[in-house]
Amino acid sequence: MRVTFIRFADHEWGYVVIARDDGVVYRMNTGPITGETPHDLVHYTVEDALRIPDGIWGSIAGGVVFRSMTHVCGRRPPHAAERSKELIREHRDLLQRAELIGGLCERAAELPEAELARFAAKEPFQPLTVEQLATATAALRAVAERWAGLAVGDRLELEWPRHRAVRPSAATPGRTGRPERSRSRQGRSSGRPTPSAT
Repeated sequence: MRVTFIRFADHEWGYVVIARDDGVVYRMNTGPITGETPHDLVHYTVEDALRIPDGIWGSIAGGVVFRSMTHVCGRRPPHAAERSKELIREHRDLLQRAELIGGLCERAAELPEAELARFAAKEPFQPLTVEQLATATAALRAVAERWAGLAVGDRLELEWPRHRAVRPSAATPGRTGRPERSRSRQGRSSGRPTPSAT
């Protein structure tokens, strides 16, 4: 799935272009643009860095359509609205968890690296290891630098892997909801999406 973040002028209402692997293209409203990393790009970066398959972007890749998304072109598969509804119902807790993880990592990225362990220990419901937090915050700092260097009209095109898309929970029992471990351990806002039935 190709995701294109566009650098609009500050305070203009922005959007992201999402071209799914099935050929369907959507535009997702992101709210007013500033020099800060857009909310949806924060989530994309964190979920990609942690290889989360069932967060916001894995859900979109799997067929979820949020209220902030508008169909642009491409033939939608049969029963697309019903599939979106079902996936949202099955993954609602995981979507909320992805929001939590994105917010935690965004706050952690503002801290010196030496303070990450203390930050993780202070969070009452910390879902990440210190290593995962470090991985995500490093990715966020890198994308923030890239975003800050874009001129108005520039595009940041990213590819979401096909294998990292949600499926009905029965197809992947016991695997959903956990970021994949990094290879080092295993061998290796305003534009917030709102669940929609459409």
